[in-house]
Amino acid sequence: MNLDKIEIFYIEHHKKLLLIPLILLVISLGLIGLHFSKNGSIHYKDVSIKGGISATIDTQVEIDIKQLEDSFPKEAIVRRLTDPLSQEQVGINIQVSEMDEKELTSFLEKKLEIKLNSDNFSIQETGPSLGETFYSDLIKALIFAFVLMGIVIFISFRKFVPSFAVILAAFSDIVITLAIINLFKIQLSTAGIVAFLFLIGYSVDSDILLTTKTLKTKIGTPFQRMINASKTGLTMSGTTIAVLVVALIFTTNPTLQQMFMILIIGLFIDILTTYLTNTGLLYWYVTRK
Repeated sequence: MNLDKIEIFYIEHHKKLLLIPLILLVISLGLIGLHFSKNGSIHYKDVSIKGGISATIDTQVEIDIKQLEDSFPKEAIVRRLTDPLSQEQVGINIQVSEMDEKELTSFLEKKLEIKLNSDNFSIQETGPSLGETFYSDLIKALIFAFVLMGIVIFISFRKFVPSFAVILAAFSDIVITLAIINLFKIQLSTAGIVAFLFLIGYSVDSDILLTTKTLKTKIGTPFQRMINASKTGLTMSGTTIAVLVVALIFTTNPTLQQMFMILIIGLFIDILTTYLTNTGLLYWYVTRK
């Protein structure tokens, strides 16, 4: 299919294509609302937010992660830590919110039949009030960053439809990514919230590039200008995703793994929102004038 046929197809179906991410957005908002009605929160929270203990045991002894997780008297999450090159186990990480340090240490020593000390065992405890304070501050920062981004976009383009398209794409990236995270039952940490801050920056750059080239470049048809912008934008997104995938594969840190996973999901969603919804709104706006 050559470029002319693609252009004809797009002109005929651009209004239908822009609906795909919008439908995903509506479904995602529904899923998040359902999660809130059941859990009192729009996402799952880990111990860095709701308070609790994160403990790491350095051991190469193979442990049945599922069995250990199910044996806890309280809700717990157990992760295997592996060497990035050999993929051999180097330890395990336990997160639990309803046990104190003494109870957890005693339980693990009895269950794993090992003596825990400062050489093979580290523990980090976050109080509920401190975790909620961090969480509240991060959410405020996320909202503040989004609002400032919107103001800058409106000042830059001074046109409602193009500015709205960029903001809608960024909003959709965050909401759809959060819904996917909830479907996988991933407990967000404070670092995960920071990843959403990064996602705002990653999402708007391709949208700004697309909007700028479409509106301010006069060479070629609107579709051709969008194609030229998409080549650069997709290259940027593709290289970033590739780097993040490599980092996700080779890191053993659960916090970094969560951040990389959120950014990877968000960037894939950004491709849909930018090159289906944003382009559709821009094309309608430019051809309508």
